[in-house]
Amino acid sequence: MQEALTSGHESILDGDLGLNDALEVRLQAADTIILLDFSLIRCDWRAVLRSRERADFWMWLLKYRHQRRPFLMKAIARHAPYATLHVLRSPQALRSLLAEVARGQRPQPTNC
Repeated sequence: MQEALTSGHESILDGDLGLNDALEVRLQAADTIILLDFSLIRCDWRAVLRSRERADFWMWLLKYRHQRRPFLMKAIARHAPYATLHVLRSPQALRSLLAEVARGQRPQPTNC
């Protein structure tokens, strides 16, 4: 399914698809990757505001920075070495990136 979705010229794909995820397929098709790497406190707060989450979500969130994020960074380096990578650590950094795109500018890789 993900191979079919990425076979076109332009796609926007989002997030972690859990057990059905084929991350390498999406990364190999990517020319730009935006990784939202907000703080644990910000993610916790937004999850509380959004809905009641199950215990497995909270365990995943607590482990993310030390387990999932390093895995993602290695996968990006391996499967998308030429993609432009934006690691955004705050909503302000995200707003700045979106403003650049809205102005028609090609944003430079960011790590903020």
